[in-house]
Amino acid sequence: MDFRKRVLFLCNGSADRCLMAAAFLRHFATDAFDVYSATFQPDEANPLTIQVMNEIRIDISAQPVNSVEKYLGKLFIHYLITLSPEARKNCPAPWPGVENRLHWSFDDPAAYPGSDEQKLEKFRAVRNQIESTIRQWLAEQDVERRSIALLNHITG
Repeated sequence: MDFRKRVLFLCNGSADRCLMAAAFLRHFATDAFDVYSATFQPDEANPLTIQVMNEIRIDISAQPVNSVEKYLGKLFIHYLITLSPEARKNCPAPWPGVENRLHWSFDDPAAYPGSDEQKLEKFRAVRNQIESTIRQWLAEQDVERRSIALLNHITG
């Protein structure tokens, strides 16, 4: 029996934030969550997103950019987490099959104007903000304690 909770990260526009958030949650708590990401306007992952995640040794190059249509009403979701004001606004309420809705707002690094180096710094800043938020949320969920309890339950 699978006791993992399903989490769907949702963006509007570029998928950069939801790809990063999904990668961090998988990295830190893959045993506690099934993680999905989607956007209202699927497109290729920005190369800068892949680059800044590779800098911290998390490879997202094969992570798909999915449409919200893939999940809307088709999969029970324990936590739907919108990552932009637009996604929050465009997200149907109530969403069929969603237990909890959270909103964490991050700037869209792909929309940031500036030189290539300034854009790269913006991607890094957003990456770091997302990582910090994921770590804080996991601490609030007491995921480590629950994961140990689950492991003890399974192994007897």
